[in-house]
Amino acid sequence: MLIPKNSQQRRRSAALAAVVVLLVFLAAGCRSQPPQISIDGQYAELSPVFFGVGSVFMTIRNSGGGDAVTGITVNVPGALVELHDVKDRRMVKVEKIAVPAHGNAELKPGGMHIMLMGLKHPLKRGEHFSVTLTFAHAPPITTQVEVAKIGAAGPDMMQMRHVDEMGGNGH
Repeated sequence: MLIPKNSQQRRRSAALAAVVVLLVFLAAGCRSQPPQISIDGQYAELSPVFFGVGSVFMTIRNSGGGDAVTGITVNVPGALVELHDVKDRRMVKVEKIAVPAHGNAELKPGGMHIMLMGLKHPLKRGEHFSVTLTFAHAPPITTQVEVAKIGAAGPDMMQMRHVDEMGGNGH
């Protein structure tokens, strides 16, 4: 049975339109949701080994789409602030810290953390300061951090070396 050309063209057009509509709905469903960031458990430790050096730790929670911490500022005069990770017992400066979709980024001793250097006046236990995290997608978040303690200089800390991202020696 032969189908008239007009009917065949209409069916092709209808099928093509259905495919386009399906692709539009699939693309809309694949769009990731925006990040939903919150911070908890934040505290700072001062280095028992190096004067004017400390670390900030926290849990960055994300109940939305993936994101990354791309910058940090603190309201401590003269402080140099960097994002760090520990790889092969070496402290390494990193450009960002991933915050997975529907997951957490744990900033903790011996792992990812915020490094404070060049502190002009010694921070004291119980003192508070502000930390502002800048993200790739989410708006910046400012949180208060308390200096919880002077860190313990165990054998791991004493042997850990600080290197820059390219593997050069640091402090």
